[in-house]
Amino acid sequence: MSTPSGFDELIHPSTRLSVVALLAATEWADFPFIRDSLSLSDSALSKQLHTLEEAEYLEIRKEGGGRKRRTKVRLTDRGRTAFEGHVAALRAIVEGAGPAAAPASAPEAAAATASDTRQRQRQHHAKAGR
Repeated sequence: MSTPSGFDELIHPSTRLSVVALLAATEWADFPFIRDSLSLSDSALSKQLHTLEEAEYLEIRKEGGGRKRRTKVRLTDRGRTAFEGHVAALRAIVEGAGPAAAPASAPEAAAATASDTRQRQRQHHAKAGR
């Protein structure tokens, strides 16, 4: 299977994907908010932010000075476009992994999966009872 258009190797690692996804939902976010939301250390988050900033996927602003210094982060237009393309590529991968039959809606697929699971459990219990 070939990699779908839009798949972004830079965003794909789970930590960077989590950072970008969090930032996609807001205009600006404070460093402590990102760190705490993703349960990262200061150094781990700083490293990921630096990597994304070098790719021009986000903008970092430092405001104030001394003990009141605040670091704010936002996705750039380039970062938002890359994130949206990556999400579309991930969806294409997931959708391509399903059965060749016509795709079911999400509720129908969930109901079918639950029904299949119940059927397998009944079969397992029937065999175990023999």
